Amino acid sequence: MRPILLQGHERSLTQIIYNKDGDLIFSVSKDHRINVWYSHNGERLGTYEGHNGTVWSVSVDKNSEYLVSGSADNTLKLWSVKTGECLYTWEFPTAIKRVQWSNDDNRILAITEERMGYKGALRIIEINKQQPTQQSAEPKHFFEPAGSKITVAAFTAIGNEVVTGHENGKIAKYNYEEQKEVAASEGAHQDSIMDLQLSLDQTYFITSSKDKVSKLFDTNTLETIKTFSTDSPLNSASIAPGSPYIIVGGGQEAMNVTTTSARQGKFECRFWHKVFGEEVGRVKGHFGPINTIAVHPEGKAFASGGEDGYVRVHWFDESYFRTRVYGDLEPEMD
Repeated sequence: MRPILLQGHERSLTQIIYNKDGDLIFSVSKDHRINVWYSHNGERLGTYEGHNGTVWSVSVDKNSEYLVSGSADNTLKLWSVKTGECLYTWEFPTAIKRVQWSNDDNRILAITEERMGYKGALRIIEINKQQPTQQSAEPKHFFEPAGSKITVAAFTAIGNEVVTGHENGKIAKYNYEEQKEVAASEGAHQDSIMDLQLSLDQTYFITSSKDKVSKLFDTNTLETIKTFSTDSPLNSASIAPGSPYIIVGGGQEAMNVTTTSARQGKFECRFWHKVFGEEVGRVKGHFGPINTIAVHPEGKAFASGGEDGYVRVHWFDESYFRTRVYGDLEPEMD
């Protein structure tokens, strides 16, 4: 697979996502920028300027009409995807670490950082799409879970529930309307959960953690379906639609990175068979830890963003789709 290298950030990537149609990629970074690209050739369409701190998270609605972003400058912004105009800005006491649109595109969730005496909080904000510049400054629902702070979260198929990953390795499910925990797995991971992504049908999800483990969980029961153990901290994991594979990536933190780490393959995207739990391939390329992974919604490609400031987009070769579902991945991925 020959990668398309996207060079539009000056600092490390924090999150990349595809839109629903898979023709656009949005990337955010510690350089305060939000970039949008054509996924098929890597051409940059534009940049959304306005944040004054690291942009931690970004999410786009199903029609690719509106974009939301959360930043270390303590603001949450709503953008017009087409014009790049910032339509509304919410201000909070601490950084926004995760954002996501709901399944009906009428609400967004925002996870705020625990800092300066403020507890980490989950906010659900109703979006006024009829008058996008006229939004309520206050969230519809506000919830401060007890115990370990939330690091990542996502809406489930049930309208009033979100699934969360926590700093102590716990995963949980909350009814945000009733502000209560409805399910939890306290020992899901042994360290902080860095990423959480649902399958397309939202019946299961994948997590990645600093404990060097990625896991698949049942969204309804939070029971562990499969465990994938590696030899380095994992920052991101994604489920490949239409294939039996999951992709994980990570590496040592920047302060601990050495040339030895690179030679030992710590900065590779690793493919695992999600049924048999076996590693089947690796993709090299990044010169530092991989911070974020996203898969094309139709499973045609995947993108990774690293500490090196690059986004690498790989469109799968025909051999990938011809591989026997229950066999080994024959070609080695360079």
